[in-house]
Amino acid sequence: MDIDNTVIIIPFSPDLKEEIKTLNFEWLKKHFKVEANDERVLSDPQREIIDKGGMIFYAKYNDKIVGTVSLLKIDETTFELSKMAVTDGVQGLGIGNKLMDYCIEFAQQKGIKKLILYSNRKLLPALYLYKKYDFEEVPLEDGIYERADIKMERIL
Repeated sequence: MDIDNTVIIIPFSPDLKEEIKTLNFEWLKKHFKVEANDERVLSDPQREIIDKGGMIFYAKYNDKIVGTVSLLKIDETTFELSKMAVTDGVQGLGIGNKLMDYCIEFAQQKGIKKLILYSNRKLLPALYLYKKYDFEEVPLEDGIYERADIKMERIL
């Protein structure tokens, strides 16, 4: 099956505000815990991401929202790739690749020069995806996320 023709990437809309929370809580609860910052941002994505100059995208597959990713504005030319999640039942179908392709193309079109991300070394499929898309490890500052033990960036 050609997943590329069945997955559509769509932008944030207020009627999808719960989807970012549901998708992210699924993996956070499975692998870590939901931190206070996660609760705040994911409970009000309009105010915490969109209104601050960021973007949220969703992957729609078989008429269901099955994945999400956000670009959080750091400054005019740097954004954090964040809140990326693909629901368990469809992992391995290339949906993460499709979200990543979309984000990188979108960022390049918008003149964004650098994408950063925070992750954890135990999330091997995620790290594999980031490396595949030319993200490289850079020094990690303290205090961003308790679970983060790696920071990566990609210069566009």
